[in-house]
This record gives sequence, C-alpha cells and structure tokens, in this order.
Amino acid sequence: MKPIYTDFVEAVKDIKDGMTIMVGGFGLCGIPENLILALAETGVKDLTVISNNCGIDDWGLGILLKNRQIKKMIGSYVGENKEFERQVLSGELEVELVPQGTLAEKIRAGGAGIPAFYTPAGVGTPIAEGKEKRVFNGKEYLLEEAFTADFSLVRAWKADKMGNLVYRKTARNFNPMIAAAGKITIAEVEELVEIGELDPDHIHTPSIYVQRLIVGKQEKRIERLTTRG
Repeated sequence: MKPIYTDFVEAVKDIKDGMTIMVGGFGLCGIPENLILALAETGVKDLTVISNNCGIDDWGLGILLKNRQIKKMIGSYVGENKEFERQVLSGELEVELVPQGTLAEKIRAGGAGIPAFYTPAGVGTPIAEGKEKRVFNGKEYLLEEAFTADFSLVRAWKADKMGNLVYRKTARNFNPMIAAAGKITIAEVEELVEIGELDPDHIHTPSIYVQRLIVGKQEKRIERLTTRG
C-alpha cells in the first residue's frame, strides 16, 4: 500500500522553494485542483513549473502565478491568462515555450529514462537557437533533452490502495506521462478502491510511479463554455 493522505497541505509539505514540479492537466481539464490550492497555502516560492499551460487568472496554476510563487514556467500554451502576460512583459516571470508535441515527448522521455531525442519540430525557428542539429535522411532535426521533476502532481479518476491509477476521458491527457517523470508523484483522486478492484487492463498509470495518494472533491471548472446557437 502507498501512503494515503487526508490533508492536502500535508501531502505537499515537502515541496520546497526553488524546486521543479510537473502538473498534469490540459487547460482546466484533469488538473489536481486541491493540490494546487494546497501549494498556494504553503507559500512555497521560486518554483519551476512544467505543465501544458498555466491555468486561468483565478484557477489552477493561475493561483500560484498570481501569488508570485512561480519563477519559471515551461509550457506550450499561455493564451488564457492575462496575469501571465503581464508578468512576462514586465520581466517578472521566466518562460520557456515548447511545441506541444515536443513538450509531451520531453516529459515521456524523462519518465522512460531517455535523456534526449531528435525531432523536426522547431527547425528554422527561434526554438532551434543553441540546440544541436543533425540530419537524418536529408532532413534536419533538433536534439531535445528530456524533462524530469522533483515532484509530479496528477489528477486521476480512480486509484487502488497500491497506487494504480485510472483517468477518465480527456483527463487522460498529460497526466500519465507526468506521473512517470517525477521523482515523487502525488496523485489526487476522486475515488479510492481496494486492491484488486481495478481491471488490470484498464490501468493507465502503474503503481510503481506513484508515491502518495489523496482523495479530494474537485470543483471541475469549465475553462470556456460554448453553446450551440
């Protein structure tokens, strides 16, 4: 069995100033809402955060951004956050933008123990500056180094007490690869079941990648609601 926490602040208390963390989710879908709120409560600062995006102004990672807890943001999309834009333009926040497919592969490679890989994405753009280039079959590629983190925060639908995780629908986005790439992975789950209750064929993240579990009720905000006219 893995440690099962009942207090979110207690679950993240070992995340210290200056650490690198990965946070699962895509937009506001599948984000570890309560773990993020707990980090805001701890006041930890100077974080390097690796995530697809940085939430919105008042929710998700946007809360940490507003609190000035993030020193550097590594992601692929930042368009829904005005505070993000303000901090970048004022020089308060360091940003590394990565093509989304490359970001996903850098995280996946980190979890797989692969130190680097070649990709054609970004060739001939500012992303290529300072990176090793190599030609394969007449086509130029960039060398991209893998990402790992001190802690990974993920959100799952179900977990058993061994730490096996199942994600639901589109919440299965960056969460599985981020779970594998952290030295310590904390999983916020909606439902915790007994060992043996999960169908082995339906497990998305094996327990070997998960070090801490906590059950929480999510608000599940919708980032942008559209209706058919």
